[in-house]
Amino acid sequence: MKARRNKKQVPSFRKLLKTSKVKLENKLKNKQFKQQSTLKKYRKEQRKLRQAVKDAVSKKPIPLEDPKEKRPVKRIEREEEEEEEEALPLDMMDEDDLQLMKDLGQRASFLTRDLSSSEPVHAKKRKKEHVIDKYEKIPRTLQTEPEKELIHLLPIKDKSGIIPQTREKPAVDINKDEEDQEEEMEDNEETAEEPIRELTVEEHLIERRKKLQEKKIHIATLASAILSDPESNIKKLKELRSMLMEQDPDVAVTVRKLVIVSLMELFKDITPSYKIRPLTEVEKSAKMRKETQKLREFEEGLVSQYKFYLENLEQMVKDWKQRKLKKSNVVSLKAYRGLAEVAVKSLCELLVALPHFNFHNNIIVLIVPLMNDTSKSISEMCCEAVKKLFKQDKLGQASLGVIKVISGFVKGRNYDVRPEMLKTFLCLRIKEVEVKKDTEDINKPKKFMTFKEKRKTLSRMQRKWKKAEEKLERELREAEASESTEKKLKLHTETLNIVFVTYFRILKKARRSPLLPAVLEGLAKFAHLINVEFFDDLLVVLHTLIESGDLSYQESLHCVQTAFHILSGQGDVLNIDPMKFYTHLYKTLFKLHAGATNEGVEIVLQCLDVMLTKRRKQVSQQRALAFIKRLCTLALQVLPNSGIGILATARTLMHTFPRADLLLDSDSQGSGVFLPELDEPEHCNAQNTALWELHALRRHYHPIVQRFAAHLIAGAPSEGSEALKPELSRRSAVELFEAYSMATMTFNPPVESSYSKKKDKVLQGTPFLNEDLNQLIKKYCNELPAPSSLDFTKYLKTSLQ
Repeated sequence: MKARRNKKQVPSFRKLLKTSKVKLENKLKNKQFKQQSTLKKYRKEQRKLRQAVKDAVSKKPIPLEDPKEKRPVKRIEREEEEEEEEALPLDMMDEDDLQLMKDLGQRASFLTRDLSSSEPVHAKKRKKEHVIDKYEKIPRTLQTEPEKELIHLLPIKDKSGIIPQTREKPAVDINKDEEDQEEEMEDNEETAEEPIRELTVEEHLIERRKKLQEKKIHIATLASAILSDPESNIKKLKELRSMLMEQDPDVAVTVRKLVIVSLMELFKDITPSYKIRPLTEVEKSAKMRKETQKLREFEEGLVSQYKFYLENLEQMVKDWKQRKLKKSNVVSLKAYRGLAEVAVKSLCELLVALPHFNFHNNIIVLIVPLMNDTSKSISEMCCEAVKKLFKQDKLGQASLGVIKVISGFVKGRNYDVRPEMLKTFLCLRIKEVEVKKDTEDINKPKKFMTFKEKRKTLSRMQRKWKKAEEKLERELREAEASESTEKKLKLHTETLNIVFVTYFRILKKARRSPLLPAVLEGLAKFAHLINVEFFDDLLVVLHTLIESGDLSYQESLHCVQTAFHILSGQGDVLNIDPMKFYTHLYKTLFKLHAGATNEGVEIVLQCLDVMLTKRRKQVSQQRALAFIKRLCTLALQVLPNSGIGILATARTLMHTFPRADLLLDSDSQGSGVFLPELDEPEHCNAQNTALWELHALRRHYHPIVQRFAAHLIAGAPSEGSEALKPELSRRSAVELFEAYSMATMTFNPPVESSYSKKKDKVLQGTPFLNEDLNQLIKKYCNELPAPSSLDFTKYLKTSLQ
């Protein structure tokens, strides 16, 4: 019984069938592992035996190992290295030696036995197993058909109940796929072997034109789809924006430029007239209608795509600034500038067109540093955009944001910026009159129904309700108007504070800066809005600047203009004598001439208007006569448009000061002699001279100058033959100066030649028979040089004959 129990039972075939596949695989793995471990042990014994033989041959006795002592480290390392080596070849040994080694390996001896172990020799010797039993113990894998995958369909309901429906999933033929892959590989190899033909320049241009046309059509299709229904096709914005990363080197630059401009126009068209705010968690979780959900998705998509678009434009500008090629190397360094210019132009358009929408402050932060760019075209583009924004900004919120960024930028650069940046301040709409005007534009008064209209269309009860409704609406409109006015005044006050802080910093710290003319010009424009407390200090600073001599002539004129703007507004209350500014202007008038200083005439005309016309009550007769005399003398040495403006100013002064007509009389008035070289207008005795310059100007080559001179000689009458035409009399001196400008290097108005006058007279005296005769006359007049009337009649008679 014991022998039967100890004997290992061979599993039957039925038991093997019941065993799972995984279990059989595990058994097979265990058997293989045991075989490998047995083989390792056998190799180890062989190595020990060979080592013992070597030691015996070399007669080096090896001491018996002490079981208490550990083996040295070097010995262990050497054994590990030997384990990795393969067994030595045995075919080189004699048969007797080989047999001896086999016998020694089968039985343990004092050489091979490990004395540290106390086990008996051959204690674990395996029993011989039969070959058939070994074969039967190897696990078998049953060849089963692969399980078919099923697709579960919708069940069918019958009288008996629910019947589930399934269908086999179509099997993929692996062999067929392999064949297809092999065929594709063969085709690719064939195409790779074929040499690529190089295109000529013409073929390359034709190919590029075709590609570009396809891209244009694709861009137009996407843009028209978005414009037709923005809410449904908002996702196509992403597809259009992805074309900004065009990788085809032939059309990459052109396509990117087209996409930039297309997206800019799309955003201008589909953007709502309000700012889109992010939703709160409560609003996101709340239930809503389909229309509301659709609108929210549209707004979220629009804001996200607009943000990504602005980031792309910013990156294009940065790439151009850094001048670094990307890894793709699709766009060259030269093309970066063109892309950057288109990107900046789009940013400028969005700055002006969408001041109410999201990310407007981000656009301002991008544009303001570019106003000071070294590239003149980009700098002018950004400055013009900011000016346009200032001019059309009625509320003042966008202007305030731009002013804050410009002021911080100027201070950060230590006032080393372009003067054009500060000249943009002149376009700010900060005046009380414009505030009222804007309020009326925003809150237009509603037209209510008259009593007759109510009586015709409404019943008695309806009229009563309508009356109460109109009363409430009037009250609401008044409240809104007052609120908007207060808000606007607050914004304008804050904007002006920042502007004046910038101006005063430059006056204090950077007096020799090229920004000074722009600062003085700005102070001259906004001087009436400065607080009265700063007037005394500001006038002292302006006078010090004039006396220092560091300023140019135009800058000194700006100082004079600023001083009188201050005094003409709230400065009337102050008891300040601006005689030093009068003296400075009178002394420096002769610096104007027909050369480079001709541009300063416009500022002089503005200064004279503020100093003499608007302050006529504070101006003495002697001062007025001295300025009129000097202006008429100045008109002899300037360009025609400047002469017209100066004579127009003299005409205004003669109307403002009626006793100035004594300058038209040759008899002297009072004592003393006129001193033209004296710089003091009060003491030069101008009443003892006459305006002889007008007789010289009467023979001037410009007809308008002649007309003004004759008009002044006659005493500047408003009626009669010497009176001016309405288009001359109703215009101010500055308007006349600009109207008859000679910037194009031509006469304005053009002067007719004597030849054209003769031609007109001949044509007027000749009867036109038909169109052919008319063409004949024109041909003769154009071809022949200045014919007389006698020659022309002869030519006409011979042609008619």
